[in-house]
Amino acid sequence: MDTHKSNNIIANRDILVTGLQSIDSKLGSNAVNLAIEFSKRNRVLYINYPLDRKTEWRYKSDPEVKKRLEIIQGKAPDLVKISSNLWTLYPKTILESISQVPTFKLFTLLNKINNKRFCRKIKEAIDKLGFSDIIWFNDSDFYRLFYLKKYISVNASLYYSRDNMIATPYFRKHGAIMEGLMMQKSDAVVTNSVYLQKYALKFNDNSFYVGQGCDITAFNKELVCSVPSDIAKISKPIIGYIGAVIKLRLDIDLIEFLASRKPEWNFVFVGPEDDHFLQSKLHQMANVYFLGSKNQSELPSYLYSFNVAFNPQAINEITIGNYPRKIDEYLAMGKPVVATYTEAMQVFKHYVYLATSYSDFLFSIQNALDEKDKTLAEQRERLAKEHTWEVNANEIYKVINMLIEKEKS
Repeated sequence: MDTHKSNNIIANRDILVTGLQSIDSKLGSNAVNLAIEFSKRNRVLYINYPLDRKTEWRYKSDPEVKKRLEIIQGKAPDLVKISSNLWTLYPKTILESISQVPTFKLFTLLNKINNKRFCRKIKEAIDKLGFSDIIWFNDSDFYRLFYLKKYISVNASLYYSRDNMIATPYFRKHGAIMEGLMMQKSDAVVTNSVYLQKYALKFNDNSFYVGQGCDITAFNKELVCSVPSDIAKISKPIIGYIGAVIKLRLDIDLIEFLASRKPEWNFVFVGPEDDHFLQSKLHQMANVYFLGSKNQSELPSYLYSFNVAFNPQAINEITIGNYPRKIDEYLAMGKPVVATYTEAMQVFKHYVYLATSYSDFLFSIQNALDEKDKTLAEQRERLAKEHTWEVNANEIYKVINMLIEKEKS
């Protein structure tokens, strides 16, 4: 599909964006990035998730929880203008913690109460801003906003699937039923991987793969002025990873296998570790380095130092359909990339070495290290530049336009 035709653009509309992460989250958020992109041509209201009882009680000393409580108490504004076309709402309400209630009947009863509280606050903000003919973009919030259309009139509703949320502990009990029902009642489903599109098609025929956006402006090798001292001390070749170093996402056994088989290669991890990695054998291996968390602005300099970037992803219910945003960052700097093969990774098959076994990883990394063709690096950079938030938003606009035309006919 041609993603650059201007007639696909949605402009001068009111868009409601909801999701599982707040706009001020320290973690990357597709919904936040898309809200910012939507706001370049439309008025956008981004809804932050409300506090729940358990979070209020368990994390009352956390700065983010304190901030929410101050807003609820009226000590700070709940509706905040971020830019000329973008607002965000911190709902002045507390929801009941219901994700683990034992029966679906009780969950449904309590969920209706939560939805009514939450939607009341959203409706107040919508009325205050004068939003009308609303387009609702919902990033996977199939619990708290399941009944939104009962309380708020929307012109079109899109459910956004960008991860296999029902495999997480929080959603495991009631999520499979609720997400399927949410997909069914949405006008369309958009996904960031072909794997998730296939899943969504089980519930809604209007399910579309729209790709993944990424801000790769900082990942430009021409902007790198120096190499950080901690990685400068490590001898080449460096096989590197940037991101959260957690067992849920990465295959510890695979990394141990690679490091033991190739002591002449140095494996470098840039990012926070979970307890599984902290307690793993990797910390006793002389050619494995954990450099810890770094500021976002420093990451391109670390990536620049890699000979090969890799993503030794674990295969499980959560990762099987995952589109790792880090791959675009790796490619933006022209780096050879070796990653675990998954269906979602097929979009990169001509630009990334996709490994299906431990021995395949060894072979692929060696091939990546032996690369001599400079045009491959240029091709990778071009591909990454095609995966912008603007292109991603344009694909979503196509789906919205399809819904609008269908309603007219």
